[in-house]
Amino acid sequence: MSDSKNTVPEAKSSLEKFKYEVASEVGVNLKSGYNGEISSKDVGKVGGNMIKRMIQQAKNYVMGK
Repeated sequence: MSDSKNTVPEAKSSLEKFKYEVASEVGVNLKSGYNGEISSKDVGKVGGNMIKRMIQQAKNYVMGK
């Protein structure tokens, strides 16, 4: 994850943990540090599933679940 002045520092470690959790669930083997050998397809799988879960959590929050 790249550093950005728009990133909330407190959220960075949680997002990293979330990324590895999702990667494991979808069968993508991420290692700490550089992962340049991972295919775009697998990177998209991880990112897409992260977004799906975040949207679902937001919907649940709005619906009061």
